[in-house]
Amino acid sequence: MELEKTLLRKVGEAVHRFKMIRDGDRVAVALSGGKDSLTLLEALLLLAKRAPVEFSVCAFTVEQGKFLRPVEPLGDYLRQRGIAWTYYRDKPSLRLLDEQPDHGCDLCSRYRRRAVYEIARGLGANVIAFGHTADDFCEALLRNTMFTGKLSALPAVTHSRDREFRLIRPLVFVTEDITAAYAESLGAPLVPCGCSQKTGTVRRSLREIFRELEQDYPHLKENILAAMGNVDTRRLLDTRYLDVDAVEDAVPQHFPIVSES
Repeated sequence: MELEKTLLRKVGEAVHRFKMIRDGDRVAVALSGGKDSLTLLEALLLLAKRAPVEFSVCAFTVEQGKFLRPVEPLGDYLRQRGIAWTYYRDKPSLRLLDEQPDHGCDLCSRYRRRAVYEIARGLGANVIAFGHTADDFCEALLRNTMFTGKLSALPAVTHSRDREFRLIRPLVFVTEDITAAYAESLGAPLVPCGCSQKTGTVRRSLREIFRELEQDYPHLKENILAAMGNVDTRRLLDTRYLDVDAVEDAVPQHFPIVSES
C-alpha cells in the first residue's frame, strides 16, 4: 500500500535522524484514542519487524474522564490484534474533574504526565512515544512565537526530568492528512476527547490559518519543518548567538551619530 510506504518512510526517517529508538528498548505508545496515536502504534509495530535493531512495543491509554465515547471498542480491537494494551483510570484526574471542572489544560497535562510515567514504569518501558504530528510541530512554532515570545516548537526527542524515560515523537514528519487516511484504512474505532471539540481556541485559529494558506502553498508545512532544522542564528535577535562587538566594530566611521541636545 502506497500510503503505508509513505508513513513508514517518514517515521523511519524521524527515528533514524533523531536516534529515537535503540537496541533493546521497550517503547510504550501513549494512545489518546485518536487517529494520530493509533497510526503511530501501527507504524512502530511494523518497524519493529523490519528495523535493524531489536525493540518491543506496547500501548496504554490514560482515562481522565474526558472521552466522548466508551473506550471498550478500542480495547477489543487491540486485543484482537494481539497488541499489549493497558487502560489506566487516573483517579487524581477524575477527582480534579469533579472538584475543578473548569481547570485549564496546563493542570490537566501535569496530571497526565505523572500518570504516564507511572504507567510506563509499570510496563517496564524506557521509551514513551507520543502521537504529535507535523501539524502539531508547525502550530507549536507559531503559537510560541506569537503568544509566548519564544522561538520554539516541540522536541522530537527529549528526556523526563530525571532521565528515566526517553520521550519521542516519531510522527514529526507525518502530516495529519496521512494519519487520517491511514486510521480510516485500518477501520479501527476512534475515541474522541472533549478537549478536541473546544471552539475559539488558539489551536483552532492556527489550523484555520494553515488551511487557508495551504490552498495556495501546499508545501507550507514541509517548509516550516525544514526551517526548524535549518536555523540561521545570525539572522535572529538573540544576542547569545550574535557577536555584537564585531558588528559594532564593523560600523563605518562615517556613520552619523545623533546626540540629544
